[in-house]
Amino acid sequence: MTDIAYDDVGSGTPVLVCLPGWCGDRTVFEPLLPLLSTDRRTLVIDLPDQGGSRRRADDFSAAEVVGELIALLDEAGVEQVVPVALAHAGWLAIELRRRLGPDRVPAIVFIDWMVLGTPPGFDDALRGMQVEESWEQVRSGLFAMWTTGVDVPAVHDYVSSMGEYGFRYWRRAAREISASFTAEGSPLAALERLDVPCPTLHVYAQPPDETFLAAQQDFAAQHPWFRVHHLDAHSHFPMYEVPDDIADQVQAFLSTPR
Repeated sequence: MTDIAYDDVGSGTPVLVCLPGWCGDRTVFEPLLPLLSTDRRTLVIDLPDQGGSRRRADDFSAAEVVGELIALLDEAGVEQVVPVALAHAGWLAIELRRRLGPDRVPAIVFIDWMVLGTPPGFDDALRGMQVEESWEQVRSGLFAMWTTGVDVPAVHDYVSSMGEYGFRYWRRAAREISASFTAEGSPLAALERLDVPCPTLHVYAQPPDETFLAAQQDFAAQHPWFRVHHLDAHSHFPMYEVPDDIADQVQAFLSTPR
């Protein structure tokens, strides 16, 4: 039996598996779950040691998390899966594709992620998050960035719940995120290196910078397997603002012949 907590709703394939980011829980997908599960079986999970999953004292890596996700999929009888990954859970989605291959992971959906690579200052923030003397200050900066100017109570509530995770959680998150960017360069670069192109959709709200969208559109023009959609939302957690648009984009993406 897996120690990972999850909800399992709906029917239809491929199965969607919604992955929250580090130091958060599956409640972030509550607005999306009834919409996604209308047409497809949808699993919404908590990562190990987060949310409703069993608390554990041992440390672990992102690679080990992927192993546990695969065990969960096997236990749940999931043959074909499309990860729907929030933020840096995208690295888990990419690794699932690598390990399980295109037949079992035919596509990926990213939500609000730095797919072009880390922006200025982010690497320094990841380093600061791993130091006991500075991690709370860095986390406060992230929380302010995610909530300032956002008039959506559910976003503030969710970010507040992320504050319940202490130093060891945020240190692990920063370590694993940093290691992935160091090894891969950027998510799009990692996807380019796959032996078989992986149909990938990125839906996002932040940043609103038009150059970020234009760069992704240029990449999509050269790589037909990639799609991007800028949401009419303002927060890092757009499922609380425009769940219908996200669900429609996912449905249209998965319904397109490849």
